[in-house]
Amino acid sequence: MTSTPPRLSKKQRALAVLAELKQLYPEAPCSLDFETPLQLLVATVLSAQCTDARVNLVTPALFARFPDAPAFAAADVREIEELIRSTGFYRNKAKNIHAACRRIVEVYDGEVPRSMPELLTLAGVARKTANVVLAHAFGINAGVTVDTHVKRLANRLGFTTHDDPVKIEQDLMKLLPQPDWENWSIRLVYHGRAVCDARKPACDRCTLALHCTTFKRSQPKGRKASGIMENAV
Repeated sequence: MTSTPPRLSKKQRALAVLAELKQLYPEAPCSLDFETPLQLLVATVLSAQCTDARVNLVTPALFARFPDAPAFAAADVREIEELIRSTGFYRNKAKNIHAACRRIVEVYDGEVPRSMPELLTLAGVARKTANVVLAHAFGINAGVTVDTHVKRLANRLGFTTHDDPVKIEQDLMKLLPQPDWENWSIRLVYHGRAVCDARKPACDRCTLALHCTTFKRSQPKGRKASGIMENAV
């Protein structure tokens, strides 16, 4: 008689998902184009409610006109608005970028600060933006970036029950090794775009399916799916 394998804990499942994501998406670079920490900060602010592809179309002209924080701080906000109009919510984004750069010039000598508390004092910067900047501009994994894809997949996989991004981040930080915090987010974004769609997730071709509590609940009792660990509950 074959014994039933032990069920995996939530942390074990998270590590199994992490390993699978690394195989699926071995390269996980930031999809925003930038050359400096300030450019990444601005691009991340612009990416709110906008695709990274659209941001990358806008930023070359924007950064040519305003190459650094002093240039943005001295700018006419209306000119910033015109250059970023196609990213949506452009008035609020322009106001925040201008105010953030003024503070960077006045308080941080024109350099983007390298700590979470300092970044959070900048207009338009919450933990999502701060995590992206710290990880990709400075190599500091201060937290887990939680965007709409990460929020959706973390809930579907059963790693959190929260809707608040800060609480989701706290849950994920407990489950994952710190060096993988940021690239976990990027890989989940890739998977959300490619497989785990918001409206119609492709569970039939998802190699994470039996690590996913949502998928498990959707299966008729007693049904087994081939090719994926059966004890990943």
